[in-house]
Amino acid sequence: MTMTDPIADMLTRIRNASRAKLDQVEIPSSNVKKDIVRILMREGYIKRFEVTTQDKFENIVVTLRYGPNRKANITGIKRISDAIFIS
Repeated sequence: MTMTDPIADMLTRIRNASRAKLDQVEIPSSNVKKDIVRILMREGYIKRFEVTTQDKFENIVVTLRYGPNRKANITGIKRISDAIFIS
């Protein structure tokens, strides 16, 4: 499957997992994606992430962070050009 915008795909996976109140989401890995999730973790939007390898392919497993009553920390996330806005 070819993706035209892998970063937008990653953000969509995180947004959808957060809306569905999932604990974790798995994303195909790249160096840029690792850098983005590092920033998300540093800024407190996610709990943690780890890079796993399965059948020679790396994936990023992101553990989402929720507030009291499982209120999502990420209420909105979108990519506009080369910028990412999180609320």
